[in-house]
Amino acid sequence: MGGTIDPTDFCIPLSSMSDIIHLLPDSVANQIAAGEVIQRPSSCLKELVENSLDAGASHIRVIVRDAGRTLLQVVDDGKGMSPTDARMAFERHATSKISQASDLFQLRTMGFRGEALASICAVAHVEIQTRRADDEVGTRLEIAGSEVLSQEMVQCPVGTNMRVKNLFYNVPARRKFLKTNQTELRNLITEYNRIVLVNPQVQFTFVSDDEIISDLTPSTLKQRIEAVFGHSSKSYTSHLVDVATETELIRISGFVGKPETTGKNSQQYMFVNGRYMRHAYFHKALMTAYSGMLLPDHTPSYFLYFDIDPEAIDVNIHPTKTEIKFADEQAIFQILLAAIKESLGKFNVAPSLDFTTESHMDFPSRPTSTTTIAAPSIQIDPQYNPFKSHPAHTTTPPAEWEQLYTQKESKLPTITEDLFQEPETIEYTSLFQLDNRYILAPTTAGLIMIHQHRAHVCVLHKIVLEQLNNQQAATQPLLFPEIIELSQDDLTTLEQLLPELQNVGFGLEQFSPFAYSITAVPALLGQKNAADAILQVIHRVQDTEGTAQHQWQEMVALSLAEQMAIPQGKVLSEPEMRDLVERLQQASSSRHLPNGQTISIILSHEDIQKRF
Repeated sequence: MGGTIDPTDFCIPLSSMSDIIHLLPDSVANQIAAGEVIQRPSSCLKELVENSLDAGASHIRVIVRDAGRTLLQVVDDGKGMSPTDARMAFERHATSKISQASDLFQLRTMGFRGEALASICAVAHVEIQTRRADDEVGTRLEIAGSEVLSQEMVQCPVGTNMRVKNLFYNVPARRKFLKTNQTELRNLITEYNRIVLVNPQVQFTFVSDDEIISDLTPSTLKQRIEAVFGHSSKSYTSHLVDVATETELIRISGFVGKPETTGKNSQQYMFVNGRYMRHAYFHKALMTAYSGMLLPDHTPSYFLYFDIDPEAIDVNIHPTKTEIKFADEQAIFQILLAAIKESLGKFNVAPSLDFTTESHMDFPSRPTSTTTIAAPSIQIDPQYNPFKSHPAHTTTPPAEWEQLYTQKESKLPTITEDLFQEPETIEYTSLFQLDNRYILAPTTAGLIMIHQHRAHVCVLHKIVLEQLNNQQAATQPLLFPEIIELSQDDLTTLEQLLPELQNVGFGLEQFSPFAYSITAVPALLGQKNAADAILQVIHRVQDTEGTAQHQWQEMVALSLAEQMAIPQGKVLSEPEMRDLVERLQQASSSRHLPNGQTISIILSHEDIQKRF
């Protein structure tokens, strides 16, 4: 009592505390970090090739096996590394690109964080051979799961040879979520294209399972775009117009597509300081420039290259470095918008009016000062009453609509909201066509409106799907085979879809490395263009994330049904309309297509009365 309190009386010995917080082993920490940086084989390719570019390589060779699962190898002729640098390169946050935080705003290199190699070796078996030009021998280093297995001196050429084997071998959950080889190969090619399109001065080679997929020689930017996407009889770059503008803030160059060549699967690439980026705000500027010139759901192709002071951007906001923050986005938006409009107008792509010259316009001769111009006269009928019928303005309604308005209540069954879901047949006393697009069926329940093109798609979709499953399709041989030329990305998808296309009646034979010969088509396709039908199938499959076999078949069946269906605006006779409606009744789902588009709706009497 009354004594002095000793603070040490309240101290808890460390040995008596339970261990709750502890440091993770480096190998575990590296695996966690690898999940952000290395998400799939294409992420690994991006990091390795960017390192080769930073090393000053003039020739980069990419070799993959099993879409990068078994092997992903990048060989370059860059400056190489010393034995010490080769070992340090695999340590986390070890980099030669920056030395202090302020260097992040002076970046001209692709890599800078020092995380990529450490992340890769944490989830794969890695072997590297590297040599500098001044060294007589090189270094071979082998690492697995962040653990160095061996390091020795070897004879090797100048540059770096990086082999990444068994990606995600120690992370089964990540390896399980990889897509099919075809999908992962498409992702690899997509990442590869993003790199080659911004480095036309470098020679690139891409080899997949011992087959050369791409071999690009040093060229100009336009030649490189043609080499990547121009595998057709007509020049791809002939559809592009140049873009070039330079201000104190930014320099923008590149190419944009002509409005008449736009489509639903356009090639869209945007780069800043040699780095691929996604930027929705700048994409909006480009779409604004095309306002009024595009068909619905169509977008233009573009290849735009921004050169800006590194201090005006921040690339260190996303692990993949594809999201870039700009200091003055609004100003760049206006510069980009003006540059695109100028390019479209300069090349006479957009219509323009010139109010300053008249030499080429065929105007009537101007009246002289002595010419008298009579004032315009307007004739008015003061007795006209718009609410009163006049013989001169009376028109006789069409007999069929007069009959529609006066017909008595029929004995047709009431059609509920589940249109055509009942198996029994519904008979219509009359059918009408509206705007050559819709079939109208008046009933006691109201007015049924059917989108005739989508209704036919629904009917044909069922037929094509059955042919895919049964592998029994009616085939029509072509007297003169048609050649379809494809880009590398489209070619990869086509090879994956060959069994499905053959099952529905297409005959396809390899014609050249980037072309197929179409020798037969499905009988249902009729006289429609077979190459366009195949391209639509390819692009629809590329847009879906599904990988299961039935999902691929669903996309193939829907795309082909859209191509085979009656076109928009086709005039149908009443027997044709009745036949289509009856066949639609047999479909398992006659209200919506598999892609969610509405086929039919019903306007009840109450809905119609509300309009009046």
